[in-house]
Amino acid sequence: MDKAIVFIDAGYLSKVLDSLGRPRIDFAKFSDLICKKANSERLRTLYYDSPPYLSAKPSEDERERYAHKQKFFSKLNKLPKFEVRLGRLAHRGPGVYQQKGVDTLLAIDLTRFSWRQVIQKAILVAGDSDFIPAIKEARFAGIIVQIYYAESGTTGVHDEVFEVSDEQFEITKELLQQAIRD
Repeated sequence: MDKAIVFIDAGYLSKVLDSLGRPRIDFAKFSDLICKKANSERLRTLYYDSPPYLSAKPSEDERERYAHKQKFFSKLNKLPKFEVRLGRLAHRGPGVYQQKGVDTLLAIDLTRFSWRQVIQKAILVAGDSDFIPAIKEARFAGIIVQIYYAESGTTGVHDEVFEVSDEQFEITKELLQQAIRD
């Protein structure tokens, strides 16, 4: 059986879940489910995100949001074969924040695990064109790259991501229903 790593872009998956009614999924169950569809053993799930912005003198709201997200990350890290990989959130102006380093971490990990032949399949829950060079490198290393995406205007996958990946699977309400938390 092939070994696979599931690479989850948290920002992308969050938009997908929002577009499908915000089901509360079990992330390990979801990862195992899509690996089973790929006829692969899940070696690990890597979840890429950034903590909320915390200013030099954080407000009570900032502290609460930060603590809540850290608690969520801690729960994910306790799941079997799961690891949270964090970038950072940069403040760009009043109410404007931008993730930094998150896509880079995913691209580096995808490339590293591919060239080291740790996996035979890479399963990406992502749609950003920033991943195209890493997907190409993974395929060049002999890895089968699968993309999981949602079919919608706000959460769609970039056309070229389809072109450079080996297989594409839609994230549907039915798929997520199988991964609902108990």
